[in-house]
Amino acid sequence: MQFSRFGEKFSDNLGILQLMDDLGKALAGSEKVIMLGGGNPAYIPAMQTKLRQRMHDMLLDEGVFERVVGDYAPPEGNTAFGKALAELLQRTYGWEIGPENIALTNGSQTAFFYLFNLFGGAFADGSYRQILLPLAPEYIGYADAGFEGDLFVAARPEIEHIDDRLFKYHVDFDAITVDDHIGAICVSRPTNPTGNVLTDDEVAKLSKLAHDHDIPFIIDNAYGNPFPSIIFSDVTLTWDDHIVLCMSLSKLGLPGARTGIIIANPEVIRAVSAMNAVISLAPGNIGAAMALDIVQSGEILELSRDVIQPFYEEKAEQAVAWVRQYMGDTPCHIHKPEGAFFLWLWFPHFPTTCATLYDRLKARGVIVVPGHYFFPGLAEPWQHTHECIRMSYAQESAVVEEGIQIIAEEVQRAYADS
Repeated sequence: MQFSRFGEKFSDNLGILQLMDDLGKALAGSEKVIMLGGGNPAYIPAMQTKLRQRMHDMLLDEGVFERVVGDYAPPEGNTAFGKALAELLQRTYGWEIGPENIALTNGSQTAFFYLFNLFGGAFADGSYRQILLPLAPEYIGYADAGFEGDLFVAARPEIEHIDDRLFKYHVDFDAITVDDHIGAICVSRPTNPTGNVLTDDEVAKLSKLAHDHDIPFIIDNAYGNPFPSIIFSDVTLTWDDHIVLCMSLSKLGLPGARTGIIIANPEVIRAVSAMNAVISLAPGNIGAAMALDIVQSGEILELSRDVIQPFYEEKAEQAVAWVRQYMGDTPCHIHKPEGAFFLWLWFPHFPTTCATLYDRLKARGVIVVPGHYFFPGLAEPWQHTHECIRMSYAQESAVVEEGIQIIAEEVQRAYADS
């Protein structure tokens, strides 16, 4: 049996496939696995109670239940949810948007697959355009989302050393070029994998670059404000006609509902809706129905600000403390955790590779993600890409602490063996 080029691409050894395969097997298996590698959100008791009650109410309301499970949504997604979200954003930020600016997708990964192939790849005029990732490292899920190869171009960041092991990446504007070969600029904010939050100044400069070159500026806001608000710094959320803002319901506690959100100008929304119709007929209803009442009331803002954000900020502080404790004098830098729920650990002059470290940790029942997967589009070899790992701190505290202790032991062993 032979696959097409398309089939070969998506059956290859992909980083996101390894991540989700490890995640699924760890959650479904019977053996003890310390899962620090996935993007699964924590089970926050207050959010679980809220979501369970909403599901209960939906089951008891025959009209709602029948429509949610028995009817297709339109290609742009649940109409009531789109209207409620537009009104929420109008009230919160004063944005002049309506339901025509919003489309839902079957998860954010689907949204980026659509967007990258709308704005990157081969064009009718014979040109080939790439997606600029101005701050590497960047999300592992982007890397293989294009129909065609060589879809991304990225630049090394500037590195600011702070204190007590902490460092932070910044956009090196002298290292990026926007010309006719760039179809869109894309960033995640907060950044997955590092927990970095681009400054307002960096966002403003990137937005101007995109506007001046008449290309979209895509902002992956899956962890950001106004929900789920897993962001620990005071920043401004911005939107304009050339900005494509992507959000998600996953980190509220609904990853299984697979609900991505795209906020963009109506031309982009029409294209996304058409892709929904061709690829899946329509996005699913469950996520939008589960979140509808808290979006309509605005309670989603309070839950994000008062429940979700402090929960993860406390876990971030504790995880950093454990890394400092267990690493001791071992060379280890921690990217300043400003959002999301990951620590990005950098082992300078590491005597082996992060891929080898991944294998050693996996043999001991600890799953992380090796850092080299997070640099799509980086043309020049860079040793730094093999010196980093991403670990989640969303699991139970005892699990996270044990995992960090084992990571420290294996890192210390690697340095000792060199």
